[in-house]
Amino acid sequence: MADYDYDIGIIGGGAAGLTVASGAAQLGAKTLLIEKEEALGGDCLHYGCVPSKTLIKTAHVYHLMKNGPRFGLPALSPPPVDFREVSARIRSVIGVIQEHDSVARFCALGVKVEFGDPRFSDEHAVSLGGKSFSARTWLIATGSSAAAPPVEGLDATPYLTNRDIFYLDKLPGSLIVLGAGPIAVEMAQAFCRLGTKVTVIQRSGQILSKEDKNMADIVKQELEREGVSFQMNASVVRVADLGREREVVIKNEAGETQTLRAEAILVALGRSPNVAGLGLEEIDVPFDNKGIKVNDRLRTSHKHIYAAGDVIGGYQFTHVAGYEGGVVLSNAVFHLPKKVDYTHVPWCTYTHPELASIGMNEKSAQKAGIDYSVWSEEFQGNDRALAEGESVGRIKMLLDKKEKPLGIQILGPQAGDLLSEWVAIMNGGVGLSKIASSIHPYPTLAEINKRVVGDVFAPKIFSSTIKKGLKFFFSFKGRACTCGEDVACDEEVK
Repeated sequence: MADYDYDIGIIGGGAAGLTVASGAAQLGAKTLLIEKEEALGGDCLHYGCVPSKTLIKTAHVYHLMKNGPRFGLPALSPPPVDFREVSARIRSVIGVIQEHDSVARFCALGVKVEFGDPRFSDEHAVSLGGKSFSARTWLIATGSSAAAPPVEGLDATPYLTNRDIFYLDKLPGSLIVLGAGPIAVEMAQAFCRLGTKVTVIQRSGQILSKEDKNMADIVKQELEREGVSFQMNASVVRVADLGREREVVIKNEAGETQTLRAEAILVALGRSPNVAGLGLEEIDVPFDNKGIKVNDRLRTSHKHIYAAGDVIGGYQFTHVAGYEGGVVLSNAVFHLPKKVDYTHVPWCTYTHPELASIGMNEKSAQKAGIDYSVWSEEFQGNDRALAEGESVGRIKMLLDKKEKPLGIQILGPQAGDLLSEWVAIMNGGVGLSKIASSIHPYPTLAEINKRVVGDVFAPKIFSSTIKKGLKFFFSFKGRACTCGEDVACDEEVK
């Protein structure tokens, strides 16, 4: 057996890479971790999940300050936002979390951390800073970057991406957002709430295009109500730098053009895998513009080289990257064959209201040709939601022919947290009867989970057949009050 410097080498210090590095080192494998940025943590910590959710919370608090009368409080006019203070808070939150992803912590676990841009010199070795590092097994977890669309003039026009938007010196007076995916709509609402005039340009007729339209449209309506402007079914013809402003020319379905101007442009039109400079061509590791090609065990064309996280495309979420890291650990360190299973992947878009999903929605069920039924409950019927002024949204449950959950979508307050109950339910194969008979504390938003399940059983429990049987055995006398005769009812309860 060849003698290598390390048992496993990992390129990329994001969610997937850190999961494998931590696990492998603690299991006794001599582990090398290489990161090209100045600190560990990846995009999620520095340019994604953490700064965006911190910004969203700040924007939400500022929004509440301006909407006191909704809660019986005096009307206030808070002073304009100093974005330098917002950025300072974002940096402070990152700093606290960074301690968990520090070099010192990983060194204590036994991981050797190097910084720089590695390049494969052969199938088992990379060159870095004039040195060669070899490993028996490799993981490529280099993540992704914001994709730059081929738009005329964009290369000569300053624009923002997720790497810049959280660290601005001042709040833009106006902002044009290219795209309407999760990052785009989250930032559109947050900056609008902070005082920026925001326009979103979307190529199709729906925002959050992977979601069911009837759910995504409610998000759009809420953002419009707060002041975000949308240009739907619009393609970007060209952009230009006008000095203090940026110009964006768009074309609608009818071929008509319109010129928009704003202080800044945010490009949020998808992600590109970080594969440049790794030398993958020289060692015959296949990849394309979507990512590195892997099998269901996350192996590349070489059985000792794995890839995970955003760099392989697919579900580009931090929690999925961490899961994939666990799959790599099983295969590469334990040598126990394990395949990825994306059946019950949860995700959430952190607009207000949030939109969270797990499993299939109607779009994916229809595409798969699966028969399903839809059950839903509105948050306006949830007492806690009403108490908190959060009545917009609904839960939607898809069941198959055997009344097993295919998927859940929740649009409403704290939807991402409410979805966690369904993560346990669907992964544990818990039957609906168990949920219907469980006790939820009152008043909580989570009662909506039990209530939508109750809707499935109610027609069976309160059916005419059951009522006839009870009348036969126990001589029940039936109704004691009749709407219209005893009481004027708006609608008879069935």
